[in-house]
Amino acid sequence: MENDQATQPNFSVNLPNTGKPKIVIIGGGFGGIELVRKLSHLDAHVILVDKNNHHTFQPLLYQVATAGLEAESIVYPFRKIFQKQKNFIFRMAEVLEIVPEQNNLKTTIGDLAYDYLVIAAGSQSNYFGMKDFKEGALAMKSVPEAVAIRNLILENMEKALLVKNKEDRQALMNIVVIGGGSTGVEMAGALIELKMHVLTKDYPELDIASMQIYVVDMEDRLLRTMTPHASFHAEKFLNNFDVNLWLKTKVVSYDGKVLTLANGKKIFTETVIWAAGVTGALVNGLAAAEIVNGRIKVDPFNKVHGYPNIYAIGDIAGLTTEATPQGHPMLAPVAIQQAKNLGNNFNKIIAQQPLNPFVYKNPGVMATIGRNHAVVDINGLKFHGLFAWLTWLFIHLIALVGFRNRLIVFINWAWNYFSYDRSLRLIMKPPQK
Repeated sequence: MENDQATQPNFSVNLPNTGKPKIVIIGGGFGGIELVRKLSHLDAHVILVDKNNHHTFQPLLYQVATAGLEAESIVYPFRKIFQKQKNFIFRMAEVLEIVPEQNNLKTTIGDLAYDYLVIAAGSQSNYFGMKDFKEGALAMKSVPEAVAIRNLILENMEKALLVKNKEDRQALMNIVVIGGGSTGVEMAGALIELKMHVLTKDYPELDIASMQIYVVDMEDRLLRTMTPHASFHAEKFLNNFDVNLWLKTKVVSYDGKVLTLANGKKIFTETVIWAAGVTGALVNGLAAAEIVNGRIKVDPFNKVHGYPNIYAIGDIAGLTTEATPQGHPMLAPVAIQQAKNLGNNFNKIIAQQPLNPFVYKNPGVMATIGRNHAVVDINGLKFHGLFAWLTWLFIHLIALVGFRNRLIVFINWAWNYFSYDRSLRLIMKPPQK
């Protein structure tokens, strides 16, 4: 009993008690912040709970990891985004458990009661049960993880200057990206530019030309969720820059220095970046029967099966239909559209009116593969090259939250483009206490 009391927080969530409905949203990703916006005129308390105090623009994390952008340019504080929204409340906390029968959340800052709950917790890296990679590979789902990748790449280059053994030096320089989806392809393209335009100048004492970049994937082509046209041009570009594309190849183990593949081959590397898959960032408390393939089962209105006042949107929501037997793709446009639909429905929920089902309208898919190269699939149109790259730049720039962030990212991109330089190659670690 004493231990239980010791673990309880010595403060409370401290929410206003006005009698208005409390709509609690778990997670401030694309779906979470869009839903908060859509509920701005509702006569209710809209309470956002997130373990961070900021929204992260995840599509550009790979540029932070490769010294192209500063971390601050792709994050934006929740309180700044919604400072003019009168019904908005934010609490920085981690949700430990949902207690549906009590309409309550257990969090790291105490209990939080809700009238309606929306789970928008997003996704996390899926290592498919491979402990070696969970412990030894670096994921890229948050700013600290992206900075950790940048730190490791640069630290390994510094170490490579000091080792005498050629095999050890090569392991420090080689980089393996596991996963050939958009994240893996974009990361590989950024690493090519880092190698060609930055590391060769920063480390003249090293034979940077011998540095090997690998992309390993079980599929038979890159960008499996895009058209074969996109896959062909992505592979062509990466091959032109001597990236080692090992497709139809399964990873088996990794001990921190040697990556072993199912075909028996080995890669000597101390930098393994995991981009091979994601799964829903589940929250404890829901019935196991409502979780399928790492996602929460929802109906066409995004209501969680078996719970009258709990909803889920975005990566964590599994809405299966004839058109989407595996659920919708884990993409930002899905989360945003679900948030808009649910936001419109909340007025009808409170008024007890019929709801509108969610119907996804695919805006297209795109991926950049380095300077002047990208692939785009939009409404049957397939194009690549410079125009596709400019399209990718424009879409991502306007999607950033905050004018300051857009301006800083634009300036950084312009500087990097014309100077062939990346001035943010810093090794930064928090002080040890």
